[in-house]
Amino acid sequence: MARLPTVLGTRDLPLPELCAARLDGELVTVGDGWCPVDEPDLPSLRAAAVAPHRHGPLIVERRTAAWVHGAVPAPPVVSEYCIRYADRSTARIDPGCVVREVVIDDADVAVVGGIRCTTPLRTAFDLLRDASAGDDETVAIVGALLEGEPGLESRLRDRIGSAHRLPHKSRALARLDAATRQPSLTR
Repeated sequence: MARLPTVLGTRDLPLPELCAARLDGELVTVGDGWCPVDEPDLPSLRAAAVAPHRHGPLIVERRTAAWVHGAVPAPPVVSEYCIRYADRSTARIDPGCVVREVVIDDADVAVVGGIRCTTPLRTAFDLLRDASAGDDETVAIVGALLEGEPGLESRLRDRIGSAHRLPHKSRALARLDAATRQPSLTR
């Protein structure tokens, strides 16, 4: 007998059946999918939930990656992905997501539950420089990433400091300073 995936979608079961199972208390919605209520909330589950049917070269990034890494309580309404500049494509993109073409090293990509996702270092680096995001939100997310990853602050400072012609460099450093000053959520 075939086993259903941990994160279900409308390709696995019809939408009315998924909704009925949710109403019966058997499934909960997680990101773009549904999963059993007793499934542990792990990064691999969150990664599968934001990319259940996304094949190919897409990489989960920014706020969506921060959710996968456990730095925010819920996925963003609009999922964020990137694609290597060399792998760019004319493939049709879902309206519920944003895809950026970027230059990214292999060291900046981690595989979480079979899904490619930016590492906490790259996630924080991108968020700190994102001019479209609010300072308070960014500081909170980066602060949570710093708590979950020992040594991340010094690696971020080295990366930002060594970059030449980095857009929004002063904003990134100011946000990082604010993130390191914010009180710990676990104290």
